[in-house]
Amino acid sequence: MKNYSLLVTLFLFCGMMNAQQKEWTLEECVEYALQNNIQVKQSELDLELSEIEKLDALGNFIPSINGQATNAWNTGLTQNVTTGILQNQTVRNFSANLTAGLTIFDGLRNFKQLQRAKISRLASQYSLDKMEDDIALFVADAYLQVLFSKQNLDVLQAQNEVTKEQLTRTQDLVEAGVLPQGDLLEIKATMADEKQRIILAENQIQISLIGLAQTLGIRDYQNFDIVDRDYAVFGNEILANSVYDVIEKAKEERSELKIAEANRDLAEQDVALAKGAYLPTLGAFFNYNTRETGQGRITGAVLDPTEPTRQIGLVQDTEQIVVAPNTIPTLGSPLPFFDQLYRNDGISYGFQLSVPFLNGFATRNAVKRNQINVKRAEFQLEQAELDLEANVYQAYTDAKGAFEAYEAALVASEAQEKAFEYATERYDVGLTNAFDFSQAKIRFENTQREALRAKYDYIFKLKVVELYFGIPVRDLKL
Repeated sequence: MKNYSLLVTLFLFCGMMNAQQKEWTLEECVEYALQNNIQVKQSELDLELSEIEKLDALGNFIPSINGQATNAWNTGLTQNVTTGILQNQTVRNFSANLTAGLTIFDGLRNFKQLQRAKISRLASQYSLDKMEDDIALFVADAYLQVLFSKQNLDVLQAQNEVTKEQLTRTQDLVEAGVLPQGDLLEIKATMADEKQRIILAENQIQISLIGLAQTLGIRDYQNFDIVDRDYAVFGNEILANSVYDVIEKAKEERSELKIAEANRDLAEQDVALAKGAYLPTLGAFFNYNTRETGQGRITGAVLDPTEPTRQIGLVQDTEQIVVAPNTIPTLGSPLPFFDQLYRNDGISYGFQLSVPFLNGFATRNAVKRNQINVKRAEFQLEQAELDLEANVYQAYTDAKGAFEAYEAALVASEAQEKAFEYATERYDVGLTNAFDFSQAKIRFENTQREALRAKYDYIFKLKVVELYFGIPVRDLKL
């Protein structure tokens, strides 16, 4: 019984330990997302496919070797391969062959295909890099949104504690006849409004956590939480660079342009592949074959007892009939299996040349289509460069504006804090009513919330600029 109680206790303890929440840091969230996010995994699969494409291209340089073997039974009227006579029989025949082929020259398409496969792999790697950058930003944005929601809740709860104190004090003053009943009702209304906003803030935290968990690929929403950490504002020295410096750096480092350049190179390789069809193709082949049969072999001959001779001709002058012995072959057991294979084998080898003359303009049209694709890829590269310049300029401007908005929000928050302190002092001595006090309190709460929002908005926009500046996603200072 004691052992049973001990087991139950251990089981419950392990269950409680497993149920404990793991609090995630931003760095852990980013790293986990890069390993488990579905979109990142799909990009990794694209990279694996490009590796297979490269192996396919390498395989074109290797000879093809194929073997075939057939063992068949024929029943009914079939030719006796020994005597050449049609007869009703059941016979077994075996054949085998081995064929090897090698492309010696195909208009250099094998080499072009290998080059194309290498470029395709680079394009897949650039796409994976871009996806990792995008996911890291999504995670950072979602994480900062959770932090903002949590700190917003802290502000509301802290202000609610102040309201509770004021409610107690106002109730005492109303009962003492110092303040009118309306002041108490105003404070109670403020208390009810704050409770409602606290509930909404708590719900917003859960919604933000679920959004972050989904980005990470975590489905245990109930036990998912993040570390309550106040991130400081730093790293704005990158904004000391001019926007044009950031743009030039982005052109060198960002995957968007690399992807567009790789797509243009792929289109150019497709043109080279299509042009290769104009040239002759030369190949070599080698074939080895052998066969075996279960029919008997001819071991000798005997005279036909019913017709010992047969006419083979006629002398023209004398019209004398010429006869010869009429023999019947005698059949013996077939030779052993491997002896027949050895006796009946053969080889063939040679070269095969294919020269294109006319194929309904298919090659010519294929070349023209791919040349059009090259022009389209060049336009897409030009557009990608324009988009990158616009995005960097927008991100740089947003980050600078967000920093100025954050500084202004801090000034406004500090001013409203002093105004609220002043309103509190006046309310405590009865120089202002509850409505004016509540309005001062609401303005202070709003400026605190706006300062938090501006802070995390600036941190996120600064990270965007850092990514455009070429800082790897895992090296971002958070």
